[in-house]
Amino acid sequence: MAINSTGNTGLQAYRASLLHFTNDPAFHQQAYAWHEDGLLIVNDGKVQAAGDYAQLKNSLPEGTAVQDYRGKLITPGFIDTHIHYPQTDMIASPAPGLLPWLETYTFPTERKFSDPEHAGEVARFFLDELLRCGTTTAMVYCTVHPESVEAFFTESEARNLRMVAGKVMMDRNCPEFLRDTAESGARESEDLIKKWHKRGRQLYAITPRFAPTSTEAQLQLAGELARAYPDTYLQTHVAENTDEVAWVKSLFPKARSYLDVYDHYGMMRPRAMYAHCIWLDDADRARMAETHSAVSMCPTSNLFLGSGLFNFERADAQHVPLSLATDVGGGTSFSMLQTMNEAYKVARMGGTYLPALRMFYLATLGGARSMQLEGTIGNFVAGAEADFIVLDPQATPLLARRSSRTDSLEELLFALALLGDDRTVAATYAAGRQVHLRKD
Repeated sequence: MAINSTGNTGLQAYRASLLHFTNDPAFHQQAYAWHEDGLLIVNDGKVQAAGDYAQLKNSLPEGTAVQDYRGKLITPGFIDTHIHYPQTDMIASPAPGLLPWLETYTFPTERKFSDPEHAGEVARFFLDELLRCGTTTAMVYCTVHPESVEAFFTESEARNLRMVAGKVMMDRNCPEFLRDTAESGARESEDLIKKWHKRGRQLYAITPRFAPTSTEAQLQLAGELARAYPDTYLQTHVAENTDEVAWVKSLFPKARSYLDVYDHYGMMRPRAMYAHCIWLDDADRARMAETHSAVSMCPTSNLFLGSGLFNFERADAQHVPLSLATDVGGGTSFSMLQTMNEAYKVARMGGTYLPALRMFYLATLGGARSMQLEGTIGNFVAGAEADFIVLDPQATPLLARRSSRTDSLEELLFALALLGDDRTVAATYAAGRQVHLRKD
């Protein structure tokens, strides 16, 4: 049998500590599998087995090379459920709030993505950065230009990554140079769905930017697309900022709430991902749970733009599907570890204690479940795609010193989440192929 340590064909084996989740630790005592001396077996880009080294080693054919990562931790690759690849070049741009930030930085930056060469260059850097930070799947906003989507999917497909992306739909309250029409936005989106959705590991997301930048006609057509292609994704923003909420109320005075605008147009369903969800009420949360629409929490971005604090307690009371996201460029880091750090602090400020086990769940299986991809990505069940990362508790002097003094899995994970960053990711694998190796 072919042995290939970096390709995605043949049999591969990796020895390290292994961690993956089977349930949400907030609601289940037996929510994860932890193998301090573990073995991950991959065959043709998919997980064949994951468990204790002592129990699995004899199942390997004689002569199989085992990649030795002892002293390190292997987890499923991180899943970032809300990020804007065109905003890579404007990350860390100063502004007093969301709406002036969009006008001053976001829209001028996105204008450049009508140029396929520019879009392709940014897509390459963006994906390099994701993989360097251990993110193997993301739900990605492109721009209003179909060229931006083509560039992104072309680069992602070349790397055989599991990615979700879509063309932004935006036909009002934006500069003329970024404006489509209700009809052209729907037509271009449908063309991209037909070309890219389920092509290899690529998946399409219908992407109205947010309610204020779409007319009722565009929202109607977006909802019709969502019904016509029920296995596509839908992604948008909701209830991020109080000024934005007030704006939506003025634009849609008949709607019960901001979320109700989307509900009215048939946009609440499985595979619908709503970013932020800070200023929802319990009726909104109940509706999200009922429709299996998911929340993408963006703590770094919410703090950076002063938008507010996500309410874990109220969301959990309604069992709303939750996931974690960086929201670059409002977010200030591509690292999901640094995003966990901010999520922990946001939760504490709101009176909730967020254990490290749950933070890692939200960044892996929580994302997969929110995206209706459990069994495909997010953990190490047999047959899942072999997207995984190798985390190094010795990556920095401070992290090494703290890790050496941990006496439980929770303490170790907490140290990784609070002290870790891109340097903590020693290697990243997608479909069994090594796509990033840290340079020491």
